[in-house]
Amino acid sequence: MNSVNTRQQSTEEASVYNRYASAAQEREQSLCCPVQYNPAYLSIIPEEILEKDYGCGDPSPYISPGDTVLDLGSGGGKICYIASQIVGPEGRVIGVDCNAEMLALARKYQQPVAEELGYANVEFRCGLIQDLQLDLDLLNQELANSPIDSQARWLELRDLEQRLRSESPLIADESVDCVVSNCVLNLVREADRAQLLQEVFRVLKRGGKAVISDIVCDEDVPQEMRDDPTLWSGCISGAFREDAFLAAFEAAGFHGIEILKREEQPWQTVNGIEFRSVTVSAYKGKQGPCLERNQALIYRGPFKKVEDDDGHLYFRGQRIAVCDKTFNLLQQAPYAGQFLPVEPYQDIPLEQATEMDCRRNAIRDPRETKGKGFDLTTQILDSCCTPDDGCC
Repeated sequence: MNSVNTRQQSTEEASVYNRYASAAQEREQSLCCPVQYNPAYLSIIPEEILEKDYGCGDPSPYISPGDTVLDLGSGGGKICYIASQIVGPEGRVIGVDCNAEMLALARKYQQPVAEELGYANVEFRCGLIQDLQLDLDLLNQELANSPIDSQARWLELRDLEQRLRSESPLIADESVDCVVSNCVLNLVREADRAQLLQEVFRVLKRGGKAVISDIVCDEDVPQEMRDDPTLWSGCISGAFREDAFLAAFEAAGFHGIEILKREEQPWQTVNGIEFRSVTVSAYKGKQGPCLERNQALIYRGPFKKVEDDDGHLYFRGQRIAVCDKTFNLLQQAPYAGQFLPVEPYQDIPLEQATEMDCRRNAIRDPRETKGKGFDLTTQILDSCCTPDDGCC
C-alpha cells in the first residue's frame, strides 16, 4: 500500500472516531436518517441515549427470543437495549464499539436499565468491528503495564495481539445467533471490508444470520468524494453500491441473502448520486458435505425456475434431486414454504449415506424415492361400490 492510501485510511478512521466522539457529547442531527422504532421498547431507554442515537434503519424486528445477539458499532446502546427486551432473560446481547465516548454513554445506563427490566443481559465490549478477535480493553491493560518505548516493544506488541486473539477473543467462534448493525459498515475503510464480513461469518453459529441496516448508493462514488473526510464520516462517501453490498455477503460465504427493506426515496443526493437506507439479511450454514439420501424438492412456483446460492436450478413442479444438506436448508428460513419436500420411502441413515454430486441438477426419478421394487396397489373398498349397484 502506498503512502497516499495509508494517509487516506488514517484520515477516514480519525474523522469517524472524532465525529462520533463529539456526537456522544452533543447530538448531531445530520448523522441520522428518520427511523421509526417500536415505541413499546423505548420507554425504558434513557433519554440521553435516545437523543444521541445515530442510525439509518432498525434491524431489531428480526431478532428472536432467546437469541445471543451481537450489535456491531453499538454506539450509545439503543439497539442493544431494544434487543435485550426482545431476547428476554434467556437471551444475551453484546455491543461492540471502539469509540470510548460512545461506550461510556452505553455503559452508564446498564444497571438502571437492568433494574427496570428485572434482568441483566447486556454488555458492551471495546473492539474494532472488522477485528472481533482483539479485545481492546485487554490490550489497553497490557499497554498500561508495559508501554511501547522501543522497536523491540513494538514487535512484542504484535505477538501480544495475536496471543490475545487466540487466548481471549473478544467474540468467540460460532457463539452468536444474530449479528445486527445500524449504519456502521459504510464507516469501515474499504481495505477492511472483506475481513469485516469474514468476522461476522466466523462468530455466527451455523444457521445464524446477519441483519444489517446501512446506507447504499445507486452509482459508484468518485474518488474525490471518498477522499472527503466529512462525507466519509457522515455515512455518504463510504456507502456500498447497492448491488455490490449484496455481492459482498455472497463472497463471504453467506446464503439466503435478502433485501428486507429499501427506502424508495433517497436519504441524500450528492452530485447526482442517490444514497438511501436498506436492511438486508444473510444466513450462515450452506457449508459442509453433500450426502445422498434419495431426497427431492419440488419448487412450488410462481416463477418458472429459480436458482439457489450454490447454482442448483429448481424447475416449477419438478422433483429435483438434492443432497441432505440442501434438503434441510431449503425448508428453513428464509426459504420456508417455497418448496415441497419429497422423502424417500426407505430412510438412508446419515452414517450410510454416500457423497452426492450436487452439480448435476438431476430430476429425481420416483423409483429412487419409492424403491425400484415398489409395487404397492391401493384402492378404495366400499360395500356400496360394486359392479351391480352402478355407483362407480
